[in-house]
Amino acid sequence: MKTNKPYNPFLIAGYHSPDYFCDRETETAKITSALNNDRNVSLMSARRYGKTGLIHHVFHKLTESDSKVVCIYMDIYPTQNLNDFVRIFSENVLGKADANLEKAMNKFAAFFKSFRPVLSYDSLNGQPELSVKIEPAMEKNSLQEVFAYIEQSGKRCYIAIDEFQQIAEYPEKGTEALLRSYIQFSTNVKFIFAGSRQHLMNEIFLSAKRPFYQSTQLMSLDVVNREQYYQFALAHFQKAGLTISEACFNTIYTLFEGHTWYVQALLNRLYEYRKKIDEPQFVFEALQQLLDENAYSYQELLNAYSSVQVNLLKAVAKEKLVQQINAGVFISKYGLKNVSSITRALNKLIEKELIYKSEKGYMVYDRLLGLWLSRI
Repeated sequence: MKTNKPYNPFLIAGYHSPDYFCDRETETAKITSALNNDRNVSLMSARRYGKTGLIHHVFHKLTESDSKVVCIYMDIYPTQNLNDFVRIFSENVLGKADANLEKAMNKFAAFFKSFRPVLSYDSLNGQPELSVKIEPAMEKNSLQEVFAYIEQSGKRCYIAIDEFQQIAEYPEKGTEALLRSYIQFSTNVKFIFAGSRQHLMNEIFLSAKRPFYQSTQLMSLDVVNREQYYQFALAHFQKAGLTISEACFNTIYTLFEGHTWYVQALLNRLYEYRKKIDEPQFVFEALQQLLDENAYSYQELLNAYSSVQVNLLKAVAKEKLVQQINAGVFISKYGLKNVSSITRALNKLIEKELIYKSEKGYMVYDRLLGLWLSRI
């Protein structure tokens, strides 16, 4: 647990401690109970809802109650293939499996035959760092050895793999089956599979044709309760001798429909003002500041897309939520082209995660981008 307090309590990146983490008590209890009772968990939600923070919060609670357990978090979003995955998996697992990496190197050298971990030292802080190079065609053997190493260690281990849906896009066939074959026989390791691309995660865990079918406890993450979120925000403002009115908080919460990261981003700016936040003008000033800072990057983003795609994106932004993209009323209202061109544009925007399809309909994925687009 970190002892130094953040200057601004409304974190927009990383996890600090329970004091700076709002609610999620039910979700924390569910995940903790599942892991403690030998059930793997698949956790799904749109980006920036707080999956990563929740995972670190659960791991904090688990290690707080039992210092012997090993908790490992890894984000595989940057990976493109099985080799990337095995390398990141190996580096994270071995880097956390032993408290003293320097002493463990001899043990690693004797145990691993498919690859050789390399120890280096960070030039700034001098901390040891482990790196692994997996040779082509040795991925399966290397993965098997890492799982065998965890098993023989006898340690209770919890591993969270974020953006897990990425494995569905690897060029190698059978990646899911390969992972499943090792995971199902790991007696002392339990997993959290987190993902933000709902349709891919659903295919992996809900399709009877896929290896991970019915292998996890399914969970989806919703927004934080408005009243609990307000009390959390108010408490931190009051600790600094400040305050934020419920009306101002409700404006923020409603503006972003409780979407965690965006609420946090505005609260962070408002806290920076070091004023009594009791007028809506403060909220909109902070919002405009965020939009202005991102305007250039947003414009550059649009330059990479066709006029049909940009016009569709703008139309969705102005509507905020579109239930039927191909509806005649929507098409004529914004002067869009024919249905076939709209469908192609929509598929591209969904693929690039600029538009998100929820149960309610289609919306611009980045809420700030959506607000910026609605004003131009």
